[in-house]
Amino acid sequence: MGEATAHEAVIEPDLPIIDPHHHLWDRTALAAAATGPVQHGFEHVMRLSPRYLVEELSADLKRGHNVIGTVYMECGAMYRAEGPAEMKPVGEVEFVSGVAAMSASGLYGSARACAGIVGHADLRLGDSAVPVLEALIAAGGGRFRGIRQSASWDADPAVLGPLVRMSEGLYRHPDFRKGFSRLEGLGLSFDAWILEPQLPDLIDLARAFPATTIILDHVGTPLGIGAYQGKRAERYPVWLENIKALAALPNVHVKLGGLAMVFPGFDSFMRGQPSHALANEWRPYIEPCIEAFGVDRCMYESNFPVDLCSCTYDVLWNALKRISAGASDVEKAALFAGTARRVYKLSI
Repeated sequence: MGEATAHEAVIEPDLPIIDPHHHLWDRTALAAAATGPVQHGFEHVMRLSPRYLVEELSADLKRGHNVIGTVYMECGAMYRAEGPAEMKPVGEVEFVSGVAAMSASGLYGSARACAGIVGHADLRLGDSAVPVLEALIAAGGGRFRGIRQSASWDADPAVLGPLVRMSEGLYRHPDFRKGFSRLEGLGLSFDAWILEPQLPDLIDLARAFPATTIILDHVGTPLGIGAYQGKRAERYPVWLENIKALAALPNVHVKLGGLAMVFPGFDSFMRGQPSHALANEWRPYIEPCIEAFGVDRCMYESNFPVDLCSCTYDVLWNALKRISAGASDVEKAALFAGTARRVYKLSI
């Protein structure tokens, strides 16, 4: 298999981009044995990018695309080593706030990295989640925007591999919903990472809380591995029906990306394909989302460094630009920056 290290000449280098979904981490001490497709992909990312901090992010932001700012997405990095368990995720926001301040100095380039921060809290704490949410807001230094609590689950453990963390039905759990109900009053949004068969759970959640801004990550993560190997086309109509149901709910937005991960089972995974090949694979999932939600509720994302599994940062954005080559300037402005700016309340 090829390495995702190839670069390309940048398409539309002047188009402003706000990358609304990337991570930072230092996992140089993490060792993992490849025992399945997800584990193998996880190990691949750790080998290519075991350390992805301000220097590595800044290098990607300077690949030639006009990235003017980013939103950090929680990934369990730099949790506090001590203190109450529910407060340990505050350490991640403290860490990212420092990176944001470093970026704001201008020493790492003109892009404003981590201009918005999405952290983690266990909303199953119910009302007891409020002190955690307040601590996250305080740690964010004016940049904290929302919570992500992934509910990804499948009956086949091979689908998620080492990423299995939750039991079935988190978004329907009464304790979770009690904690979730406190987001609106604090002005916080919610990022949802689930797998395609779980989309009905998010539809039900969004209907129950119509005033809370919800962002579906990675176009709902279509599946083509494990028990779903060879069944992506069979599942496609189900995915599309659920995407249309979510689009009918005005509080829901969608991130267009994450398709370079292992889960869809695309041929390009870990093969370092050029941007035109990636665009052809991803288009059937991205274009229907834009049609259903409209450009003002869609935002392109990098999901870096996870998507380094299949491509470099410059190739990824080239692929997304190819998909929207026929869009108007107004539509491109929304997809690549405007929607992210509005949803995450950014001043950049």
